Amino acid sequence: IHRMTRLEFAIEGMSCDHCTARVQKALEEAEGVRSVEVTLDPGSAVIVGDALDPEVLVAIVERAGYEARPSG
Repeated sequence: IHRMTRLEFAIEGMSCDHCTARVQKALEEAEGVRSVEVTLDPGSAVIVGDALDPEVLVAIVERAGYEARPSG
């Protein structure tokens, strides 16, 4: 049985709605992710899912061209 996990990240480098959509789409494709909410101001992402690995999610955001660090 997997426990749902809720992770928050600060995202740097997003400047427009296109940026938030790009980050959201990248995170939604990650394994175990159930929902993603990305906001431009302040730059943040809230990810809910099963057995999430924060390091993997940070790497996904970095591949999309932005910086992420755990927050909250």
